Amino acid sequence: MRARPITASATALFALLIGLIWAPQAPATTSPTAAAVAAASGTFRNPLNTGPDPFMTYANGAYHLTTTQGGSIKMWRSPSLGTLLDAEPITVWTDTDASRNQHIWAAEFYRFDSRWYMYYTADDGVDDHHRLYVLESAGDDPAGPYRFKAKLTPPNHTNDFAIDPGILQHNGRLYLAYSGINAYQHNGLNIAPLSNPYTVSGDAVALNGAGGCPEVREGPEFLYRNGRTWMTYSTCDTGKPDYQVWEMSLPSGADPLVASNWTQRSGPVFARNDARGVFGPGHHAFFRSPDGTEDWIIYHAKTTSDLTYSNRTTRAQKIGWRADGGPDLGIPLALGATQNLPSGDPGSGNHWINDDGRSSGNGTVTYQGSWNSGTGCAAQCFWGDDHWSDRAGNTATFTFTGTRLALLSVKDTGNGIAGIRVDGGAEQRVDFHGPIRTGETLQYLSPRLPYGTHTVQVRVTGERNSSAGAAFVSVDRAEVYTD
Repeated sequence: MRARPITASATALFALLIGLIWAPQAPATTSPTAAAVAAASGTFRNPLNTGPDPFMTYANGAYHLTTTQGGSIKMWRSPSLGTLLDAEPITVWTDTDASRNQHIWAAEFYRFDSRWYMYYTADDGVDDHHRLYVLESAGDDPAGPYRFKAKLTPPNHTNDFAIDPGILQHNGRLYLAYSGINAYQHNGLNIAPLSNPYTVSGDAVALNGAGGCPEVREGPEFLYRNGRTWMTYSTCDTGKPDYQVWEMSLPSGADPLVASNWTQRSGPVFARNDARGVFGPGHHAFFRSPDGTEDWIIYHAKTTSDLTYSNRTTRAQKIGWRADGGPDLGIPLALGATQNLPSGDPGSGNHWINDDGRSSGNGTVTYQGSWNSGTGCAAQCFWGDDHWSDRAGNTATFTFTGTRLALLSVKDTGNGIAGIRVDGGAEQRVDFHGPIRTGETLQYLSPRLPYGTHTVQVRVTGERNSSAGAAFVSVDRAEVYTD
């Protein structure tokens, strides 16, 4: 069900508050100045990808991103952070070995001696059979091609469940960190020595990581600064809204295989932000800006507080450093918050169009028929407002200058099927229904078009699938690409 629009005065106040929460700059008019367009080219908005468990590195003039896809390892690459959602996926690995070609999760890739090593977990279709594996690239390209290199098995855990491999580089040596069976959790933190990027050379040591819940300790990641190694990791069930990030640290000269050398920080360092509609932030990684001057976190999170493993989308934001020398991960930003691109990023040129017609670039939206509008969706919508209708034949038409348009809006139990046309062409049916309500969900990504002025029309069909309670179609944010 949709919330009723609130009063005009309350709407104005709410819009002001949402503006402070959702964007660091005032919105441009529908006819922006040249300065506004230039400013927009230096900004971006999340999500960067619709998948969970992200890992990203900037190399060879481009960002390279992996997220969990299940049956393969896919990579997205782009010269700008702002165009990763627009990038075409590259399949860098599939496997015919039935013991390890299903439930492929949480790939991470590192460069050692001019080759890239891709670490991941997979099973034979049974979750408890997850094990760790590594691939080796043929050359110096993060996108491969790759060949299978080894299974990674500590001698004291030869046949145990294991997921989320990450690499610790400490005092000139390599270590395999992962989540697996230990004395503390079924998904607990473990570290084992490596003699090279693909050979485990000793037993795994268990770390008793705190986490504010009795469940998992997973996804270990590392930062190196101020004479210490900082390990951050995710805790609690990833389907819960309280999935969060905690932290340990290690002095630069200490042995990471001695559990007592690790110092636990009290309390989470990155957690849910209800006011901005961010739930379950975690399973993260870190990357540097293209010029190497900034540190960033990439992570997945949800727009719903419901228990669900869907709607985990990839987001990024800049981090800082605390007075005690440790990383300051900050507070998760609202999904559509406008942020400055990382330092040295060449700029993307993409911009947004809000459902009320405001745009940070060249674009607008017009409506035919009677549409409802209001701010009842609050933090689940861009700028806190959206339009919606269940009247068959009603249309919303986005007009933009660029090469591609992404439509993001609320998926809901009461949403139905939209008909979408690009430049008046054939209509494509798109189901806006979701089993739970989620905000700023990617509903549609247009084909890549020649640069120029185009239209994307969203039509209410009045139809719905058998699980939907109604046939509403929601309109919220469009992201315009110019690459």
